[in-house]
Amino acid sequence: MRRGERGPEYPIVVLVDRNSASASEILSGALQDHDRAWVLGENTFGKGLVQAPYQLSGNTALLLTIAKYYTPSGRLIQRDYAHKSFYDYYSRRQGKNNDDDLRKTDSGRNVYGGDGITPDEKWEPVKFTKLEGQLIGSLSYFYFAADYFGKNTLPLAKDWTPDPALLNEFRAFATKRGVKIEDADFQHDREQIASRLKEEFFITAFSKDDADRLALDNDQEIRKGVDSLPQSKALLDKAKEVLANHQSPSSRIER
Repeated sequence: MRRGERGPEYPIVVLVDRNSASASEILSGALQDHDRAWVLGENTFGKGLVQAPYQLSGNTALLLTIAKYYTPSGRLIQRDYAHKSFYDYYSRRQGKNNDDDLRKTDSGRNVYGGDGITPDEKWEPVKFTKLEGQLIGSLSYFYFAADYFGKNTLPLAKDWTPDPALLNEFRAFATKRGVKIEDADFQHDREQIASRLKEEFFITAFSKDDADRLALDNDQEIRKGVDSLPQSKALLDKAKEVLANHQSPSSRIER
């Protein structure tokens, strides 16, 4: 059996956020330690404990910590939870890299333990505006699509997109449902509203899978991830170069 099989060497970008925990952190950390992927997003949650359940009386159980997860470079995933409230821990407040848990990736980059996985590049999720939140919360997109297809039987083309007239019709529809829409807010969110309306229409006109693919195409973090593929390729090339130098005869010390 061959040892050290790395698999196909295509560039990889891993998307993480503050809720990425446990197994997803182990995988992200392993790929990062070996410079095999560019990690994009927020610091991960920091859950690296292994627990065994012990049944107790009264239909209860004790979860006893029996091990900890470490990445290949030896850094601890688990975030410190001593002297913190339950809220602070689960809301991911007060996280901090452990300077004493400094490790190196295959190419020699610094990585730290003690605070989950720190991404190679920070990316904060885009937050909904007030108007977007109201339109989603009121199910305006869903009900407008149902109303539209109840009146129109003509099929949509795959390259269809909402025109200005339909957007104005949607605005009037949402207003009747009780959503207060200021003109400045509507103009500011116009592009995002059109994208979400298109996704909702695709569910009925085509399929949920088609709508999901469209949503992925419109996702800004995924777009950023695609744009980051060259960084991942550069990491992989650098790690291969360092490994080759370590294995070359000139780099070996004669004994």
